[in-house]
Amino acid sequence: MELGWSAGVSGAVTPSYLERVTGELVPRPETRVSDAERNRVADLLHRAVGEGRLTLTEFEDRVGAVWAARTYAELESVTADLPTPAVPQTLDLRSRSSPLKRTGRWVVPSKVSVEARASGVKLDLTEAVITSPTVEVSLAVKSSSVTVVLPPGASASLDQLELASSSTKTRVPESGGLHVVIRGYAKSSTVKVRYQRRFWRWRW
Repeated sequence: MELGWSAGVSGAVTPSYLERVTGELVPRPETRVSDAERNRVADLLHRAVGEGRLTLTEFEDRVGAVWAARTYAELESVTADLPTPAVPQTLDLRSRSSPLKRTGRWVVPSKVSVEARASGVKLDLTEAVITSPTVEVSLAVKSSSVTVVLPPGASASLDQLELASSSTKTRVPESGGLHVVIRGYAKSSTVKVRYQRRFWRWRW
């Protein structure tokens, strides 16, 4: 059974069971699991018994399989027929006088809330796992700089962003592909939306 995220509409993806359970991205199927990850799956089996989804015999067999599991693939097989928890739809980020960055392969829900003061904020979506075709970025920033880096073909709109002694700069279309809606307010701040820059082998 293949783990990880599968492609959906307009670049949206769906997480595997273990990713929904742990709230974290799951490595390759052959990667070895930790005791903490075994514990979390065992807790879910306990819950399944309480809900009447598993008999005691099934529970005992599966718990034994969990503690014997060495890889993510083996853990996934234990939970394949159980319902999955809902994917979190919001992410709250806060920073005060500190840099705040989300880059690489991180999970982007349908709504991201950013509260920052005297901080540099960078949200790089180019390699992110995006769970919805439209992402709302809600800002509440003061004396900060905010940069949102979009994957190729994505679009963004800033019409709903309230500015006070602030400025915005964008070089992306207002429609098409993954769409990012930036709203909220920015005071004495700068907000930039762009694609990833490339110079020879460097990207930033």
